[in-house]
Amino acid sequence: QEQFVESGGGSVQPGESLKLVCAIPTTISRLATISWYRQTPTKERELVALRTNVGYNDYADFVEGRFTISRDNAKNMAYLNMSSLKPEDTAVYFCNTGPSGLPNYWGQGTQVIVSS
Repeated sequence: QEQFVESGGGSVQPGESLKLVCAIPTTISRLATISWYRQTPTKERELVALRTNVGYNDYADFVEGRFTISRDNAKNMAYLNMSSLKPEDTAVYFCNTGPSGLPNYWGQGTQVIVSS
């Protein structure tokens, strides 16, 4: 069973940027909405951003214009450009279909730590 594979996380200081990368399984239709999610040990997984097959993007309120989701269908990849990172953005970030994800496709996620 193919799964989504996330990468690009790391440890940064507040105000810095990161670009997360998502490898989309080849079994996922190019018509599917792709989303980024995040989860912390004390909070349930939450939707961060989604992108539909026609290029419509939507973001959680806490993004406040700081993140941009994109997708490259030719490469089966999706991205989350994050800027002006805050300590509260610290989480494990996942990608999957949107808006709630396919149960058997969750990957390991990529850790983002924002700390001074």
